Amino acid sequence: FVGKNGACNVAHKNIREQGRFLQDVFTTLVDLKWPHTLLIFTMSFLCSWLLFGMVWWLIAFAHGDLDHSTRLQRDPAEGSAAAFVPCVTSIHSFTSAFLFSIEVQVTIGFGGRMVTEECPAAILVLIVQNIVGLVINAIMLGCIFMKTSQAHRRAETLIFSKHAVIALREGRLCFMLRVGDLRKSMIISATIRMQVVKKTASLEGEVVPLNQIDIQMENPVGGNSIFLVSPLIIYHVIDKNSPLYDISPMNLHHHEDLEIIVILEGVVETTGITTQARTSYLADEILWGQRFVPIVAEEDGRYSVDYSKFGNTVKVPTPSCTARQLEEDRSIM
Repeated sequence: FVGKNGACNVAHKNIREQGRFLQDVFTTLVDLKWPHTLLIFTMSFLCSWLLFGMVWWLIAFAHGDLDHSTRLQRDPAEGSAAAFVPCVTSIHSFTSAFLFSIEVQVTIGFGGRMVTEECPAAILVLIVQNIVGLVINAIMLGCIFMKTSQAHRRAETLIFSKHAVIALREGRLCFMLRVGDLRKSMIISATIRMQVVKKTASLEGEVVPLNQIDIQMENPVGGNSIFLVSPLIIYHVIDKNSPLYDISPMNLHHHEDLEIIVILEGVVETTGITTQARTSYLADEILWGQRFVPIVAEEDGRYSVDYSKFGNTVKVPTPSCTARQLEEDRSIM
């Protein structure tokens, strides 16, 4: 259901209301892959330049700027030849109109072409193109910024142990995993929770293929909040309320539909953006009777973390029975 990298193994098919994605265009653009985003980014500017280039060419054509015979005209009042004033100077073809469109929208301003006060329509088009260019810049730059600062990027440095283990802790069978943060900038208000996902059937015969069951967990700090300044071992006590209560090392690998999902959430200290990291453990990724080795040591007055041993485990004496049997045996004794 959830991969080791946190990706959800779910395919959405036969969505009839595709128009809902267009109602949230910005999120749709952010969710696109980079090649598609860059293609849309490029085409947005090219199409707007071409569109307004055509508008500038039509204005020049309608005003006679492209007709060289109108370069000189006679002023009836003065009775002398007066210089022809174009709407936009130095526009002789569609190519020059396209170049002027680029200069207007990206505010390059080479100085060879400029709008005159001869045509109010040209001034209006100049204003409209500047506004359109600012809107495209804001949307595209905002989209690229959001893609580069997405929360899951920070989650790449939040790591989980490859395997989970089941062993005794304080005399009780516990499901344990290790979580760590590779960066020095901390995750603020970090919380962690676990769920068991498996196929279940109700008393009425209804089959739930992906039933999500929250399981209680404990950590060295207490509660769901963790202070992730160094790697921590998070554990779940397998008691009578646990879905792992009747699992033993003999039948653990027969539970092919068993999957334990771990979700870590928190706020990135440097950006203030909420991030989430996910992983899961299948039955064959749970080691019975093993414990994580210590990786934090004090060196020269500082605590040092050896990440080369992050997922290393060592065998420890552990009963080969279910938590239910262990509890019953202790109650008899």
